[in-house]
Parts: sequence; structure tokens; C-alpha cells
Amino acid sequence: MPGSPQSRTGRPPVQRAAKRPAAPVPPHDNPVLRLHHRLRRAWDRPLTAYYLISGAGALITVLGLIMVYSASQITALQLSLPGSYFFRKQFLAALIGAGLLVAAMKMPVKLHRALAYPILAGAVCLMILVQVPGIGVAVNGNQNWIALGGSFQIQPSEFGKLALVLWGADLLARKQDKKLLTQWKHMLVPLVPAAFMLLGLIMIGGDMGTAILLTAILFGLLWLAGAPTRLFAGVLSVAVLLGFILIKTSPNRMARLNCLGATDPGPGDACWQAVHGIYALASGGLFGSGLGASVEKWGQLPEAHTDFIFAVTGEELGLAGTLSVLALFAALGYAGIRVAGRSEDPFVRYAAGGVTTWITAQAVINIGAVLGLLPIAGVPLPLFSYGGSALLPTMFAIGLLIAFARDEPGARAALALRQPRFGRKRGARGPVSKRSPRSWNTMRRRASKARSSGER
Repeated sequence: MPGSPQSRTGRPPVQRAAKRPAAPVPPHDNPVLRLHHRLRRAWDRPLTAYYLISGAGALITVLGLIMVYSASQITALQLSLPGSYFFRKQFLAALIGAGLLVAAMKMPVKLHRALAYPILAGAVCLMILVQVPGIGVAVNGNQNWIALGGSFQIQPSEFGKLALVLWGADLLARKQDKKLLTQWKHMLVPLVPAAFMLLGLIMIGGDMGTAILLTAILFGLLWLAGAPTRLFAGVLSVAVLLGFILIKTSPNRMARLNCLGATDPGPGDACWQAVHGIYALASGGLFGSGLGASVEKWGQLPEAHTDFIFAVTGEELGLAGTLSVLALFAALGYAGIRVAGRSEDPFVRYAAGGVTTWITAQAVINIGAVLGLLPIAGVPLPLFSYGGSALLPTMFAIGLLIAFARDEPGARAALALRQPRFGRKRGARGPVSKRSPRSWNTMRRRASKARSSGER
């Protein structure tokens, strides 16, 4: 055609297509969004709860041993004892607790359920023995201890928490299997009367802090069982009324309540402990004065290695140290909630929820008292404060959570992939060793089908 450009072959030139607009950048190419995506994938992996419970529990325990050694030296020297006296006792309790943790981690669920009634019966018998003259020992005005000989004592009410968790979880699981939890009488009886019996035995000795924790465990179990709002509110109202009466009729408890948010020791130094706990936290700064360099533990802060060890931690390790402790407890609580929420076994769900409620509530009450946000209840910081009676059942409870986290279907398949990569053992000879790699590859293929997405 005249006027139109021709190529050498006589054909019109090929028209190039117009440039396409640049494709939008995928959201995952953004570094922040990509990091967020990777974190979500990490949180969703089946072994996340297992690693969080194991790691957070171990770190809290080790850091607690360090702080017990630092915070208890002055108290031990004032009592004419070696400086490492309290640390050695706590270290021994940690070793025994580690054995209990491993035992709880290895036990099957059926054995945990079988132990519920013996543990409950043993805890009740011990709490009754506490009130027998000559057997029970009073500490700081509360008769909740039994002397074992020498300097060793045991507090049975600490084992009452574990007993209520296991027995309550087994009871609710059996009733759920029989579809009886839709009736309010089966939800309350015998769980609430048994819990009130434990509360009565504890309150006879005057330990209201442990009674508050048992109440929190009871409410946690009822909440997980799906108690109606009216029923839940009714039980809560009764508990609040009883607590108000117990506080109002005790001058010591009223004095602790009056020290809430105090910034001055007041007349007669009634708020001495609460105020000096604030002083310790305030003098720590961002990174603290250094490990072992606390000033308040030199006789100014009572119970520096037990109930107020978090204040010494803030003074020596600063804001960074206290936030680290809070982050570890938050990770432990999140993992426990995740185990309870993902389990299809009713007993596992109730037991994991009860243990998580117990540890979280105790940490909140202790830290809240040190910060001046809650009255001083006299409860230790779990896994952290000095006290073997509190450490042993708590480490057993951590072993329960680890066992439940490992028992998830996705976690079992992922743990199968953590086996050695080589099919034969060192030194293995003969035809058996030649067939081992094939059997390992078969197991690897089976496990890869069962694992959830995102797990490597």
C-alpha cells in the first residue's frame, strides 16, 4: 500500500505492544509485612506451644535461682547462716522439681487422670494435719506449714492447687462425656463444695493469698466448662462477699488494703514493705544497678527473696529485667491458652486451662502487689521466688503443659521429624544397618503427610 512503510520482505513491520503498567508490589515484598507474615507462620507452627512452655519455664526457673542467690545473701548472713544457704535449698528443690517435670512430661493422660484422686486425698490429709498441735508450724502468723525435720518444711496448700486442677479437670471431663454439663447442678456439684472445703482448710490457717488462687482456679474451670453467665456471676458474688467479710474482720488484712498505692510508710511504718518495694523498682532505672548491687535487700525490704523478689529484680536488672520476666510469663500464658484451645480431649483442655489460670493469676497477684496496684497477698512469684513447696507442684504443672503440647497431632508429627537424620546407628553392621535408611525415609514420608503447613 502506498505511503505505508514496508519491510525488506515486503510485509508491514510488526507493531510492538504497548508497555504494560508495572505490576503492584506484592504485600510480602514489604520488609515489615514480610516479617509479620513470618512471625505469624512461626506462631502457627504445631511446636510453637511446646517450645514456648519449655523455654519460658526453664528461663524463669534459672533466672529465679540467680535472683534468689542475689536477694537472699544478706538475709542469710543476718541469721548467722552461710550466704548461699537459701540458694542451695532452692537449687535442691529445683533438681527435685526437674525430676517431677520430666515424670509429668512422660506420663500418659490416663495416668494423670488416675493420680487426680490420690493427690486430692493426700493434699486434704496434709492440710488437716497442719492444724494438729505439734505437727503444724506457724510462719508469719499463718499456720500452713508442716515441719519435716531440720530446716525443711512443707506447705500442703501449695499442693492443693495442683490437686484441684487435676481432680476438677477429670470430674468435668467425665461429666462432659456423659453430657451432664448442660445441667447447672452437675456443673456445680461436687466441684464447688470440694473447692470450698479446700478453701476452708486454708483459711483456718489464715492464708488468704492461696485461697484467692484456689478461687481463681475454680472460676477458670467453670469458665472452660461453659458455665452460664448468671451461674458464673452468682458464684463470683458469693466469693466476693466472703472475701469482703474476711478482710473486714481482720485488722492485718485491712492494713494491707489501706497500703494500696501508698508512697509513704505511714504512721507506725504500716506500709513499710509496700513503699520500699516501690523504692527498689524506682532506683533500678533502665538497666539496674547491677546483679548483687541492690540496696533495699540490706534489711530495708522484708521478704526480699520470697514475695518481693520482683522488686529486687527491678533494682538490680532495671526495667529491661522486669520486662523480660513479664514477657516470659506472657509467653507461658499464651502457650497454655493455645494448648487448651486446640485440644480435643476434654481433660487436657480443662487441665491446661486450670494450670494456665493458676500460674497467670499468681504472677499477676504477686507483681501487682510489688507495683502497688494490688494488696499484698503473700503469694510467691511462680518458678521465681524462694520456696520449695511452691516450686515442686508448679514444675509438675509445667510438665503437664509440656506433655499436652507434645500430644497434639501436628506436634507429634513434627517431633517425629526431629529424629536423627541417619537411619543406622554408629557401629551398626550387617544387613540390618543397610535397611535402616529405607525405613527412615518411609517414616519421613509418612510424617510429612501428617504435619501441618509451615512446619519444617
